[in-house]
Amino acid sequence: MIRVVLQRLLQLVLVLLFVSFLSFSLIQLVPGDPVVAIVGFASKQQLDSVRHQIGFDQPFLAQYWHWLSGFVHGDMGSVYSGPTGRGSVATAIHQALPVSLELMAYAMVLTVLLAIPLGVLSAYRSGTWTDKIINGGAFASISMPDFALAIVLSYWVGVKGGWLPTSGYVHPSDNLVLNIKSLTLPAISLAVGQIAAYMRLLRSDMIATLQEDYILMAKSKGIKTRRVLWRHALRPSSLTLLTVAGLNIGALIGGTVVVEVILQLPGMGKLLYFAIAGRQYVLLQSIVAVIAIFYVVINVIVDLMYNVLDPRIRDARAI
Repeated sequence: MIRVVLQRLLQLVLVLLFVSFLSFSLIQLVPGDPVVAIVGFASKQQLDSVRHQIGFDQPFLAQYWHWLSGFVHGDMGSVYSGPTGRGSVATAIHQALPVSLELMAYAMVLTVLLAIPLGVLSAYRSGTWTDKIINGGAFASISMPDFALAIVLSYWVGVKGGWLPTSGYVHPSDNLVLNIKSLTLPAISLAVGQIAAYMRLLRSDMIATLQEDYILMAKSKGIKTRRVLWRHALRPSSLTLLTVAGLNIGALIGGTVVVEVILQLPGMGKLLYFAIAGRQYVLLQSIVAVIAIFYVVINVIVDLMYNVLDPRIRDARAI
């Protein structure tokens, strides 16, 4: 197990280096002068001075190394006109990242708490009216985009009903209850489509697992149905679900961008939107790198979790 972890960590470092280089390169290909976007209208002498100050007059590889070394040490450069005023890129990301992580964690908790029981129930009741009703609801919910659901929920639940706030964010240290309320609508908007997809995947795998010999033997021994479903059938059926959950982090990040803009949450999504709209290239390349790193790290963690969920994988890698 230690050897597998060390191999994955080495692969992680190599992938992160490639991802950081790719994100830096792509931003460099964006048309326009990033110095003009930062400074605005200025004389050529002033533009050249700022370009020299932030290292944009150096060769490409020198710029990348300067940016990477600063990024590793937490110095991501300066943003001259952020959404909340002047400040550094590191400060802007440090303020926005916890909001997005909290929102994504909230959405994932809702997804898991609803998708797993519904998937298990649908598989156990396969072919019955219970299964048909659950699948019908899943098909209906998966067809609605995150942003459309966010608009509908904000109008009916927030504006018409007045039950939950439709915009803004409250830090948990200020008021935990208001913090949960401020994230409920965005989290539901992100979770509904994920619940349907995860439930369908788990249902398919559970139906196959319930036909395995060891499940039939457990039933013949008189083990309670609840124990068979949740202890013997769920773990081997959750590998595909875990894989898709890791891959869907990218889709969840994309949904977060739109939902945060619609519901005015000061997270990474809204910051990314501002960086694109304001052509803040220094800010944009750091945001893209942080998101890419987060995505790669999550998938490495998912890969390591296979060894915990299925000992057969661990034993096969040990051979």
